[in-house]
Amino acid sequence: MIETIEKNIGQFNDFMTLYLLIPVLLFAGLYFTLKMKLVQFTSFREMLKLLTEGKNEKEGISSFQAFTISLASRVGTGNLAGVALAVAAGGPGSVFWMWLIALLGSASAFVESTLAQVYKVEDNEAGAFKGGPAYYMEQALKNRTLGISFAILITICYGFVFNAVQSDTISAAFNKSFSASPEIIAIILVVLTGAIIFGGVKRIAKATNAIVPIMAISYIIVAIYIIMTNLPMIPHIFKTIIDSAFGINQAAAGALGAAVTQGIKRGLFSNEAGMGSAPNAAAAATVSHPAKQGLIQAFGVFIDTLIICSSTAFMILISGTHTSSNNDGIQLTQEAIVEMVGPWGSTFISVCIFLFAFSSIIGNYYYGESNIKFITEKKKYLQLYRALVLGMVIFGALASSSLVWNLADIFMGFMALLNLYAIIQLAPIAIKVLNNYTKQRKEGKNPVFNAKDVGLENETQCWN
Repeated sequence: MIETIEKNIGQFNDFMTLYLLIPVLLFAGLYFTLKMKLVQFTSFREMLKLLTEGKNEKEGISSFQAFTISLASRVGTGNLAGVALAVAAGGPGSVFWMWLIALLGSASAFVESTLAQVYKVEDNEAGAFKGGPAYYMEQALKNRTLGISFAILITICYGFVFNAVQSDTISAAFNKSFSASPEIIAIILVVLTGAIIFGGVKRIAKATNAIVPIMAISYIIVAIYIIMTNLPMIPHIFKTIIDSAFGINQAAAGALGAAVTQGIKRGLFSNEAGMGSAPNAAAAATVSHPAKQGLIQAFGVFIDTLIICSSTAFMILISGTHTSSNNDGIQLTQEAIVEMVGPWGSTFISVCIFLFAFSSIIGNYYYGESNIKFITEKKKYLQLYRALVLGMVIFGALASSSLVWNLADIFMGFMALLNLYAIIQLAPIAIKVLNNYTKQRKEGKNPVFNAKDVGLENETQCWN
């Protein structure tokens, strides 16, 4: 009975991804890229400058802290386990489609995060701002029902299902490295998660601000070491990725479809561009102009996919374990590292995945909290949500990996489709905001936003 349910969920997931999510994602990314004149490429230097910009007021969180909250959610199991799943199921070509969805999706990330800043509201209880797709659906599209629908979806998807994926991956990694029982891992995760999520957004920001840079840099250093010590193989790896991406020399006709589906699905899970998740963190930042967070969140997509996901993919492909191992997910990544650096690699990946996935649990939780507050300000519902999050962390550590990953993909797809529907309609506003920012930059100013400058007077709460 359970196997039949899991099989049906998997089939529905594949259908929705191939025939709904992929076409809409590609259309939206290409549309935004062309409409905004390749903003994700032409503004790359500007993105780097904005990362170091501090707050312009005492309240709220800095632009960099908002970036780390969103990166904490982006950088997680998708970068280590998700990439391995894609390579195992779709072959090396899936990596190319990950790259493509990141390059196009970064434009979608700019639009959604800029809109989140434009339509953010004050969060008096937390001493910061709050916002995201639910807020711009209500304020800009005048559709609170749509906003509530999205708020429910993201709360279930991130607060519950995605956090189950994170704890599942931690459990699998520690079981392989230390033979740790899932029950022990579940208890440890619940205690640590509870200590942070009951502390509010500023504690979340401080935690992710400390964890994200350390975990990302350490993982990239090991990846660079492995790549540099196997430098002669890199041209062959690139050729293999490109050939496999377009079905060249593939024996089975379904190989191309598998590469496209797995690459885009796992790429979206990892970088979240267009899903409507990162805008919740982007809205919390204290900045002088909404486009600043739009650019920073677009940069986050590059960091996530082009650097961290690529690091994992190259290590797996260099090691060759994807062709000989029966494992997938995080255990395939562990095998690849062990093959390249020795037994300590398995322990290193376990520590990395703990930091990656634990920071994702924190970031995911915050997205749900922000949207619970959109639906209701009653604290009892927020406390109930926190308790359910801890329950799903336990569930993920104990449940079947295939079940939690398929559920995550389905809810991710519904979320993305609803958000993309909204931001495609609201793209003209994001373009006006970008033009306003660019104009001030050309005049040598540090851009400051006023809603009336783009025809939005009395349409926003924070920019009049």
